[in-house]
Amino acid sequence: MTFISPVYSVKAVPIESVEANDYNPNAVAPPEMKLLETSIWEDGFTQPVVTFYDEERDKYIVVDGFHRYRILMTCKKIRDREKGMLPVVTINKEIEERIASTIRHNRARGSHNVDLMSNIVAELVEMGKSDLWIAKNIGMGVDEILRLKQITGLAVLFKDHEFSKSWE
Repeated sequence: MTFISPVYSVKAVPIESVEANDYNPNAVAPPEMKLLETSIWEDGFTQPVVTFYDEERDKYIVVDGFHRYRILMTCKKIRDREKGMLPVVTINKEIEERIASTIRHNRARGSHNVDLMSNIVAELVEMGKSDLWIAKNIGMGVDEILRLKQITGLAVLFKDHEFSKSWE
């Protein structure tokens, strides 16, 4: 089977059928949100929101594009112009792969909230993902993962960690 990028299947969905994920660590300052609103008003939506379609709930869950989604939710003039529709593409991946996808998209663009990133690393570890898997899939070095684990203060995150034998 030939791979087809999701961007070739953009569709418009009612904003009521879309909801945010509960793990995105990306934060955008108010001036940049205002700039995004201006950009969408002046240029329209130039990129679809990446989503996962939850068939059971008949909802599209945002993987990437939360702030574009938020603009449509909060800006009446844009919502009216777009007739309440949001351009989306879907990816069909398990939750840990969607988390990794969100982080990859975000890290390619900017910065993250350290506390939220620490929580994501903890969640991925609890899902059974190794430090190497996390490093490979969300673009972090193993040292960065270790620092984020330390921030959480949860000893369980270190249960399979190889420590130096220098104290022996």
